[in-house]
Amino acid sequence: MAVWWGATVEYTAALSRREREGTLTPTNVSTLFGRLQALSRTWYEIQPTQRVKGVAERLLRVHPLRAAHSLQLAAALAAAEEDPASIGFVCFDARLNEAASREGFAIVAT
Repeated sequence: MAVWWGATVEYTAALSRREREGTLTPTNVSTLFGRLQALSRTWYEIQPTQRVKGVAERLLRVHPLRAAHSLQLAAALAAAEEDPASIGFVCFDARLNEAASREGFAIVAT
């Protein structure tokens, strides 16, 4: 599994927001962070190279993406070695899935 280097930051933001909103308890958050930490030891992390940055900038010009999502998709393209049909793409964001599909990824149902 290849993961964008900023994925843990996005995950932390989402869990923290949900804890502040009261939809997750501190115990739930602690458990989920533990799972993230364990999972992160098993994946390959795509680093923020100049190439990933350049691809992310191109993606912003052709797809209606947020900056972080363009970086995530650029990292996926790097992981696929510019052959998106060779790997699946997993995401819970419809807009990002649409852009990934248009770039040639097969979207993996979650």
